[in-house]
Amino acid sequence: MHFTRTSALAALMMISSLASAEVRIEGPVEYGVFDGPKAALQSGERVLRRSNEQIQSSEVVPAKLGTKFGLRYQLVGKVAEDTPLTLLYFTPGIRTPDGVLHDKFEVTQKLVPGAPQDVMAYEFTESHEVVPGEWRFMVFQGDRLLTQKSFTVR
Repeated sequence: MHFTRTSALAALMMISSLASAEVRIEGPVEYGVFDGPKAALQSGERVLRRSNEQIQSSEVVPAKLGTKFGLRYQLVGKVAEDTPLTLLYFTPGIRTPDGVLHDKFEVTQKLVPGAPQDVMAYEFTESHEVVPGEWRFMVFQGDRLLTQKSFTVR
């Protein structure tokens, strides 16, 4: 009887530690401009893109439609039910057609244990999004900053 209680307690402790595992970045963080369509795009136009595009390492980003830029990294210790990632995109100020000024976008992203890499990227698909200046990308899990990078769009 005592063995069963101890085993159950050990199992609960193990499950509890798995559920609160903290992810961490392993290896280098790639950053820059993703290779993509070479043709000029019109506002609202989108092109189907590959998930494994090459990234041209750069902190300077061309201010033109179709440009996709950001980070690609490998997270270890991911558990599906764990605290999701919070992706913060700080912009120089995007004014949407409704007149609202956005200096920050926030995206919550669930952890996907089977995904070999994670990406935080922004793609200019609308003319009003192409705003020159400093863009800062930050990846959090809860209140822990996992990585961040600043880009200059010009």
